[in-house]
Amino acid sequence: MVDTEDTPETSRRRHLVRLALVVGVLGVLFYLTAVRRVIDVASVRDLIESTGPAAPLAYVMVSAVLGALLVPGPLLAAGSGFLFGPVLGTFVTLGATVGSAVISSLAGRRAGRDSARALLGPKRAERVDRLLDRGGLWAVVGQRFVPGINDALASYVFGAFGVPLWQMAAGAFIGSAPKAFVYTAVGASLGEFSAPLLATAIVVWCVTAVLGAFAAHRGWRHWRDSHQ
Repeated sequence: MVDTEDTPETSRRRHLVRLALVVGVLGVLFYLTAVRRVIDVASVRDLIESTGPAAPLAYVMVSAVLGALLVPGPLLAAGSGFLFGPVLGTFVTLGATVGSAVISSLAGRRAGRDSARALLGPKRAERVDRLLDRGGLWAVVGQRFVPGINDALASYVFGAFGVPLWQMAAGAFIGSAPKAFVYTAVGASLGEFSAPLLATAIVVWCVTAVLGAFAAHRGWRHWRDSHQ
């Protein structure tokens, strides 16, 4: 009779395959939404505009889902600014950003947390849990400041490693505020050009990028030193 119990090797292989499938699905989503642009953000914006007074709330909900599907956040934020202006638009963008972070984190937790913990092993998983308990919130904040990283993809990873939802929501709100203003202001300038607003957005983006790069370098040095 064949022994059907999992060996450590087969169990590890199964978890690797599961994570590979998750990464593959996210890769396909990224290609379709960020590269091929199969979702027309302008058409979505026009459809939401037709909802009248409910448009801001509708945009928050729809944009949160689209962001979790890896539609580029700057495009969604620019659409918010075009529709609602720089002030209301920034709050709409932030609401959508927090919603997208929570959705992505929940999906990442459900799809990859068990496999990630299994591959890390009990001791390393406990160490990661302790690190997240102490600094998960600021890890999310810092990631949002670093330029060039897709926020939704990062949220999937944070979810897989078990960052609590309240930390994801608070970290996304705090860390995304500067970029939310920047991209929303750019979108608002497309509707009604304002040189001071655009200049302010550029300055905020540059300052945020510098702070993010500095934080990423400092975090990397701290991690490297702690593992030597």
